Amino acid sequence: MRLDKYTVGAYSPGEPFWQQVIWYYLGSPLVSSYPIASSRFKSWVLRCFGAQIGVSVRIKSGLKVKFPWRLVVGDFVWLGEDCWIDNVAVVTIESHCCLSQSVYLCTGNHDWSSPSFPLKDAPILLCEGCWIAARSTVGPGVTVGRGAVLCLGSVASRSLDPMTIYAGNPARSIKTRRIGN
Repeated sequence: MRLDKYTVGAYSPGEPFWQQVIWYYLGSPLVSSYPIASSRFKSWVLRCFGAQIGVSVRIKSGLKVKFPWRLVVGDFVWLGEDCWIDNVAVVTIESHCCLSQSVYLCTGNHDWSSPSFPLKDAPILLCEGCWIAARSTVGPGVTVGRGAVLCLGSVASRSLDPMTIYAGNPARSIKTRRIGN
């Protein structure tokens, strides 16, 4: 690859530079703050910067969000300690989803087959009731089906079927998820 030939092409962060600066120096530190524990306050800050945040969202300390204006979160969602939502494209987290500690959602990659190494981005969709367990990674363009589980430390580089439990790197189906009463 030739990094001296790299360009972002048509990619844009989506908001003016001044808004990005205010986010990085004010909004992001408030949302990731350990001393500030209030999920309501952190949700409010994210909304101020364009995120769509539902009701009763739990936001733990250390949450990193690259671009809140590209974040959609449903109701009763848990975002665990030190999660990183690296959203150069839109990330949608539907209601009743749980992201455990140190989950990484990555919407961008590079075309390793091109000498100019261009940025490629694709959205992530986490469907209702899914659980992304601690230290797991979800890659660009992945849809995690309704009620699916991505086990501890697993990597989803392809979409996951609903009500299925996945583990490993790459994540593989290990069994059907059954929820009792």
